[in-house]
Amino acid sequence: MTEENYPVGAPEGGDQLPARDDRPSARQVATIRSAATALALDIQEELRDDEIDLLAYWHILVKRRWMVLSILAGVVALSLLLTLLTTPMYRASVLIELQKEGNQVVQVGAVQPGDFGGWDPEFLQTQYKLIQSRSLAERVANELSLDQATLDSLNQPGWFGRMSSLLRPQSKEEAKVRAAEARRDAQEQLNQATGIVRGGLSVEPVRDSRLVKINYDSTVPGFSVRVANAVAEGFIASGLERKFGATSYAKTYLEDQLKLTKAKLEDSERKLVEFAQKENLVNTGENGQSLAIQNLTQLNAALATAQDQRIRAQARWQQASSGAMPADMIGNSNIRTLQSQKAALQGTYQQKLQTFKPDYPEMLPLKSQIDELDRQIAQEIGGVRASVRAEYNAAATQERMLIGQISSLRSQALDVDGRSIQYNILKRETDTNRQIYDSLLQRFKEVGVAGGVRANNISIIDRAQTAWRIKPDPLTNIFLGILLGLLLGVLVALLQEFLDDTLKTPLDVEQKLKLAVLGVIPKLGAKDSVMAASANSQSSFSEAYRSVRTSLQFSTDHGVPKTLLVTSSGPGEGKSTTALALARNFAQLGKRVLLIEADLRNPSLHRTLGLQGHGIGLSNLLAGGCTLAEATHDSGEPGLNVILAGPLPPNPAELLSGSKLVSALTVVVERYDQIILDGPPVLGLADAPILANAVDGTLLIVNSANTKINAARSALKRLLAVRARVVGALLAKYDVRTAGYSYGYGYHYQHDAYYAYGGKPKLTKG
Repeated sequence: MTEENYPVGAPEGGDQLPARDDRPSARQVATIRSAATALALDIQEELRDDEIDLLAYWHILVKRRWMVLSILAGVVALSLLLTLLTTPMYRASVLIELQKEGNQVVQVGAVQPGDFGGWDPEFLQTQYKLIQSRSLAERVANELSLDQATLDSLNQPGWFGRMSSLLRPQSKEEAKVRAAEARRDAQEQLNQATGIVRGGLSVEPVRDSRLVKINYDSTVPGFSVRVANAVAEGFIASGLERKFGATSYAKTYLEDQLKLTKAKLEDSERKLVEFAQKENLVNTGENGQSLAIQNLTQLNAALATAQDQRIRAQARWQQASSGAMPADMIGNSNIRTLQSQKAALQGTYQQKLQTFKPDYPEMLPLKSQIDELDRQIAQEIGGVRASVRAEYNAAATQERMLIGQISSLRSQALDVDGRSIQYNILKRETDTNRQIYDSLLQRFKEVGVAGGVRANNISIIDRAQTAWRIKPDPLTNIFLGILLGLLLGVLVALLQEFLDDTLKTPLDVEQKLKLAVLGVIPKLGAKDSVMAASANSQSSFSEAYRSVRTSLQFSTDHGVPKTLLVTSSGPGEGKSTTALALARNFAQLGKRVLLIEADLRNPSLHRTLGLQGHGIGLSNLLAGGCTLAEATHDSGEPGLNVILAGPLPPNPAELLSGSKLVSALTVVVERYDQIILDGPPVLGLADAPILANAVDGTLLIVNSANTKINAARSALKRLLAVRARVVGALLAKYDVRTAGYSYGYGYHYQHDAYYAYGGKPKLTKG
């Protein structure tokens, strides 16, 4: 073991007491063995730092299993008690369907936004909040008409309140005063009922659907059913009221707008008529044109017609003037008939002219008829030309008249147009007001029709029929109690283990003190005694000390230290029992053993050996009051002599630091094979360090689960400060069952902890 692993550095020089047998070889061997042990432990610690030792935690829980089980039993009992004291709660559920909008019976515009289809989480979340709103709870509370007695029955205190009321009962006068105050304020009663409705209400959406469960919890099953159904009905009614309210508001708004628009329309029409009368404007037709414009339009059309007629008449006249008669005019007169007659007479005349001369009497009548026909034809042609001329003149006259009339109406129309600008403005305003009025009137009629024909978008699928009990659930509460109890027990066990600063296992001694553990002494049962266990050679107690004896034989290069001091950090850790057991074990090997009761302050070895009557002891020897032979007593066991403490001196440290102790040890070393000193505790006293410096080896006793780590380190520090050879440590009173694991080497004992031979239980490997 290196120097930095010691509590303090081991001194390198300095004088020793004269009787001390300083063997360098023994020091070197002890140092090498300690260094090897420390190195192995350091390697183990480095390996453990990189991993979680679950087995170590399991050992902790096994060691403290009774505490864990006690906490578990307490928590389970508490959970069962709370279950029995908890007021039962009953739940009733109503299943409703939420559609974004109901079916539309008539296809008219709606007042509220319509359903565009698809999933809308915002709509569903809005409906959930509306179900849990205060206004709906207040509506339900009003419909249920909850009286104060019902409210008091529903507001029963829990188990904590009942226990508090039992510890501090309320007087009848105080109860009456509070009841009277509660009845006096109706609004407070309504608020209380609203709080009860909201307090037990919950919404549970059905996954992947538009179905929703409305749950209500209370201490009364029938009340839960009533409230659940009332909430569903109230939610539907409030939705309808909101829709009808929106329709009613829209109708009222449209009525007001209709009145305003109608007044504006009447005013604009009145202004239009007054302006037309004032300006003498008359508009007819669909386009609202003035008479002047209409006349001008008609005259323009007539002028175009007259011009067309004049052009045709002029063309006919020009044709007639050139000698060519229009065919239509000729066809409408007798010219062709006369020409036919003329042609017939001319044929006869020519035929007779071949026979008769022109002056022949028979030829003259023919000639006169032909001339008469020529005259008639010329007269007819003149008449046709006169009619064509008259037609042309009439057309030209009509054209001139129309042009004059149009010129007169054009100036009049321009004047009317100038005066019609404001008229048109007023007319457009009137037309706009009329359109607005017609639109509002149509919308008003549509809202009136659509307000009562839309189906509700919320419907009840399953009403609440009965309520079932939801809590307390005994099985669940007990299961939670077991789980919580185990968790709490494990946490307390681990916390207590980590807060426990005692040395409990051989591994703790090796890691904390850097000392080799030479043996582990099992803890005796409550009914077992040290004397009985020591007397039984087959007991685990005796076998453990025999194992310590074997370990001591290999503690140095020359075997067991000739003079061995047994000490501990504090009192009551088993020093005297260990010293006596080791002395007996060495005596059983046939060695001459001297057991010295070196605790001059609180000796107990004489009581164990039953030698209370011997008054001479170590104190007398060191004070020079007796000889070594007089101080030595027979223990009654073969090969074992003892030197008791004797009378207790006033200052044991001064007595032990004298030369008499060294001289006495020098003498007894020559007479005995093994000297064992039952020393005092190290801490608080100077006796143990003085004795440790005077002997060849020191064995440090550690009481399992009792010796503090800091106390053991301080004791080891004091021993090393006086250059004591600490050969190792002995873990006493070690309880394998409470520790939860064996000490990892050597043996541990089973079957009533007895080491036996033959057919009896045998020693087993740990």
